[in-house]
Amino acid sequence: MKKKKKSIHGGIRTHYLPKFSIPISHLAPLALLILTFVPLSSSSSPSPKVKAPPPLPVLPIPSASQLQWQLTDMALFLHFGPNTFTDTEWGTGHADPSLFNPTRLDAAQWVRVAKDSGFSRVILTAKHHDGFCLWPTEYTNYSVGSSPWRNGSGDVVGELAAAAREAGVDLGLYLSPWDRHERTYGRTLDYNEYYLGQMTELLTRYGDIKEVWLDGAKGEGEKDMEYFFNSWFSLIHQHQPRAVIFSDAGPDTRWVGDEAGVAGSTCWSLFNCSNTKIGSIDALYSREGDPFGHDWTPAECDVSIRPGWFWHASEVPKSGLTLLDIYYKSVGRNCLLLLNVPPNSSGLISPEDIKVLQEFSELRKSIFSHNLASNATLVASSTRGVEDSRFDPYNILREGIYTYWAPERTHSDWFLYIDLKESISFNVLQVQEPIHMGQRIVEFHLEIPDAYKEWKKVANGTTVGYRRLLPFPVVRARYLRFVIDKSRAEPLISYLGIYYDQFSVLSNDVSNATRSRQGRHYNNSQFIHRIVVNSTQIASM
Repeated sequence: MKKKKKSIHGGIRTHYLPKFSIPISHLAPLALLILTFVPLSSSSSPSPKVKAPPPLPVLPIPSASQLQWQLTDMALFLHFGPNTFTDTEWGTGHADPSLFNPTRLDAAQWVRVAKDSGFSRVILTAKHHDGFCLWPTEYTNYSVGSSPWRNGSGDVVGELAAAAREAGVDLGLYLSPWDRHERTYGRTLDYNEYYLGQMTELLTRYGDIKEVWLDGAKGEGEKDMEYFFNSWFSLIHQHQPRAVIFSDAGPDTRWVGDEAGVAGSTCWSLFNCSNTKIGSIDALYSREGDPFGHDWTPAECDVSIRPGWFWHASEVPKSGLTLLDIYYKSVGRNCLLLLNVPPNSSGLISPEDIKVLQEFSELRKSIFSHNLASNATLVASSTRGVEDSRFDPYNILREGIYTYWAPERTHSDWFLYIDLKESISFNVLQVQEPIHMGQRIVEFHLEIPDAYKEWKKVANGTTVGYRRLLPFPVVRARYLRFVIDKSRAEPLISYLGIYYDQFSVLSNDVSNATRSRQGRHYNNSQFIHRIVVNSTQIASM
């Protein structure tokens, strides 16, 4: 017996959304018939409609500062200090301050490059592991105050803060816990007092600080040191309540677990901070998050535009296409991309780095400036409320997270039919959730009709969050169906976009899928997960 094929619109194969025509002469009797059964109101004023309330948020949910952080998408990291002049990555703490003399330093150029390239936040290494301070601290002489730059009266942090404020760009600061110069390092109480003294200077002198960056980096054989992280976090939130704190374990945003800028193909903002120790992490747990996590702690993906974190004359930057690939695997996986672009020894961002950033920006604009589904006709499996525009499926075509489609709570089938009105080639799906309502979607997929008008999968993925970008081999279709297979509660979609990326290359070769755990390679750039189902290629990221 032949297996009955499932049609696009039910058990019987039909044409797409057929149109019906009713002659005008038939409308009058129909109207009279309707009026016969509709009671006339005794009042001339209609009763106000009672609206359905919004769905309940699914905990945990982000704080206001975490929401603002996530909306920035990308930040520029600025590694700068004596290492820039000594051609090293980890300074010893013994470099002479006289080496620090960036004669053309222009913090406004750093901010301008960031803003022109689409970055709305900059984070400076105010103090790296060598202990040298880029501001005139009162707690050590190992700072810009002992250098010839600006005749010893310079303040890199101050100049950057002023430039960022003028340009409307957020400022973040990195203050390294590990300090190879400070003599009190290793004496727990003394050093924690020293560290908090410096932190207080940074948080009270330079206006709004939107991110404080900490890590657990420390070389082997170094002195034992207990950091009073809880005291640090409390002080930061006291002085800068709108700042987010980054570390291996949050509390506000977490390290993704690698320095390649790559998140897991599954990436939850949910996390258990108590399960992670700063300086000692489970890389897989950090990369993927925890669907059962009690904390909202989204991941931040840090990577450098060059092989090193500090500027070195012998190094060249990555290409714009490489940065685009990283963008898909960081921002496109519910994370913030923190791209390091180190100023050179003259105090400027190098021309070759600026050129790559411009290429990266142009690539993103070329791909994502126009949603191919912007004029589509939509049909939802269900909609919350009765004719309630707050939950209408057409909300998914409006950019932003505060409007969204919500299905009826009692329905368990969740899908959207999309009619693009003409056949279009595309290879990127973008989906966003209203994350202020919690992260919900566990699994989803995209379908198009095949030659027999049966639905076939072209892409599937896990987790959405703030932004999911799912590239796949090019397909051409007019009709699409977006399906949510699994969700923590009724799914909410704030945005859905269809795009064509003509620059990235997705191989059609699926032979490697079975040889390498279906194409998952965590140590290089290949994260496409290909499956063959009924001779149909599916891309999953």
